[in-house]
Amino acid sequence: MPSTTPRCCINPSILSADFVNLEAELARIANADAVHVDVMDNHFVPNLTIGLPVVERIQQVSPVPLDAHLMISEVDRWAPKFADAGLASVTFHVEASDAPVKLARELRARGARAGMALRPATPVEPYLDLLPELDMLLVMTVEPGFGGQAFLDVMLPKIRRARAAIDGAGVDVAIQVDGGITEETITRAAEAGANVFVAGSAVYGRPSPAEAIDSLRAKGRLAFG
Repeated sequence: MPSTTPRCCINPSILSADFVNLEAELARIANADAVHVDVMDNHFVPNLTIGLPVVERIQQVSPVPLDAHLMISEVDRWAPKFADAGLASVTFHVEASDAPVKLARELRARGARAGMALRPATPVEPYLDLLPELDMLLVMTVEPGFGGQAFLDVMLPKIRRARAAIDGAGVDVAIQVDGGITEETITRAAEAGANVFVAGSAVYGRPSPAEAIDSLRAKGRLAFG
């Protein structure tokens, strides 16, 4: 089955944005495919960011769809509420879910794309049978919790194995990578099989975030050949 997933999506992370001026910061990335919203609870990961009320407000003003990455405990209870807020994509960590298949189906039933994230030490193989239940698989390329970390090249074989499994199963599942994505590392991640890229400082750390997005997208597409 040919994939209908876009070949190269750039989802800037607002973790690197100015939180005092989020609406203006969102306007600076209007050419992105989606905005990546990191929700952390200081329990599943050692950081605290924003919760559902702020995400709901971001959803109301964002010029691009929202892609939520829930790094939280009790994700089975909370994730559906983010789908109900109208988000385009909701990603949960499999390590935090007691019923990942049920949760993925619930997210889809509520109109969101269902994503499942894996921490760096979590192997992909035990979850390959879940691929038909998903729209996206997020392979963390840093330890979740803080922005600005260096890309873990040791994750490239995992991305390759995930891509081979997805292509072999004939399912339309995107592979997202999050952590340390730059104009250099996006090439390696794309060559390994990723096609959705979360970038924080590589976008918001540039004078023109929009130009940074275009540059990253061009690098990713070039790597696809």
